[in-house]
Amino acid sequence: MTAYNSTDFDPPAPVAYVTLRNETTGAEWSNVPMQLDTGADVTLVPQTVVDKLDLTVISDVQYKLVGFDGSASFAFAVQLKLVFGRGTFRGKYLLIDQNMGVIGRDILNLVPLLFNGPRLDWSEYRPKK
Repeated sequence: MTAYNSTDFDPPAPVAYVTLRNETTGAEWSNVPMQLDTGADVTLVPQTVVDKLDLTVISDVQYKLVGFDGSASFAFAVQLKLVFGRGTFRGKYLLIDQNMGVIGRDILNLVPLLFNGPRLDWSEYRPKK
C-alpha cells in the first residue's frame, strides 16, 4: 500500500514514484513523483526531464491541453520509457512546467489498481492465486 500525498494535495491524492528513461542513451531519472489522475486523458511529465535525460523535444507539433475550468495551454512531447510498478510503458508523453507529473488514463487503463479512499492509500491489484 502506498499512502496518498497529503503534503502537496488537499484533499490528499494518490502519487506514484516512477522511473523515466531515455531509450537511446539509457539515461534514467528515478523517483519522479507522478499524481495518479483518472480524470486526465494523457500522461504528463515534468519539463525538467528534457535536460536530465538529454531528450529531444518533438517540436513539429503542439498538443492542446484543456483544464477543468476551460483554460487552455499547449504542450510539446518527448519520446521515452516510463517504468510504473510492474509495468514498462514506451511512448510519446507531453511536457508540463511542474515538479510533479501526471499519470493519465493512457497508462492507468492498462494497470489494475486499488484506490482505498477511506484509508488514503492505493496499491497495484494482485489477485490471490
